[in-house]
Amino acid sequence: MPPREFDETLLERPDAGGAAARAAASAGAHLRAGRAAALDADTGVLEELGRPRALVLAGSGAEAAAADVAAAALGPGCPVPVQVVRGRGLPGWVGAADLVVAVSGRAGPAADPVAACAAEAVRRGCALAAAGPPDGPLAALAEQSRGVYVPLRGPATLWGPVGAALALAAAAGVPAPPGEAVEAAAVRMDEVAAACGPSVESWENEAKTLAADLAGTLPLACGSTPEAAAAARCFAARAGAVAAYPVMAASLPEGLGTAAAALAGPLGAEGPRSIFDDPVEDGGVRLHPVVLEDPDGGPDAEADLAALQDAAHAAGARVSRISTGPGDRMERLAGLIALTDYATVYLAAAYQVETAADEPSQG
Repeated sequence: MPPREFDETLLERPDAGGAAARAAASAGAHLRAGRAAALDADTGVLEELGRPRALVLAGSGAEAAAADVAAAALGPGCPVPVQVVRGRGLPGWVGAADLVVAVSGRAGPAADPVAACAAEAVRRGCALAAAGPPDGPLAALAEQSRGVYVPLRGPATLWGPVGAALALAAAAGVPAPPGEAVEAAAVRMDEVAAACGPSVESWENEAKTLAADLAGTLPLACGSTPEAAAAARCFAARAGAVAAYPVMAASLPEGLGTAAAALAGPLGAEGPRSIFDDPVEDGGVRLHPVVLEDPDGGPDAEADLAALQDAAHAAGARVSRISTGPGDRMERLAGLIALTDYATVYLAAAYQVETAADEPSQG
């Protein structure tokens, strides 16, 4: 079967991206709805238990990205240790003094690991709070364990579980972004939707431009702050789920050495040296660094990104730069994720890829 070709003309259609584009446009609304659903739930048991010793955010498959984003929104300065779990088992230290917040999609292979993780939390005596479809695999478990379950209705998205998880953590006394910060993040995503939606032509649409630049390459998304690094990991997860397109992610500075070595290797040193070269005739697939810039990064973060760009330049690799405006931690995080999420939508549209992520439903 011949490889699919990137058809940039498909991006100019008013319905480019289909359901995935509509979901991206509604990201802000989903964040608000997820938080509202958690605020409407009976969280009295969490309030009675008080602040936990540690917070464990559990998710698997697409929901692992939601757990990761929620952890980044809480920030490294959170006085309660936060651990993200993406598999079936909990760390050995997790016990009755800790709170496990699990997010799940529909029943199936992707939901099985987080269900197993939540069941283990109950066996260990942890407080359990969960969010997912009304009839999701965690609903009965939360009810049986006298935990809290937040039913998320409508299409399955990244941001509904994020909003619910943060509100559940706040109910337990974990310092989480307040309502004002959540609303600012939702507004930022609304702004990105207006600037990057299908009706905005490619020449002024940053997300369409990014998708076209990445076509036929192996993107390496890099962030040098916790927020930008989380956005890079989310980009990798969403690109696979929405566009079936591989994207690697690296956190700087720890990943700088590996990224520089990769850029100097077979996929970095071979291929087109300028925008005028033909990537098919001149070396095939090569790495394409995507630098996610956080305006709150500071001099050290800027130096890490500069070092990566120097390594890319030495290898003859083109670099794409993605940035967002200043704001609260969650607002900056939302801006970076929203833009890269639209890029995955347009990769899927131009390659004519249809995945299960295109038409999800949570009941």
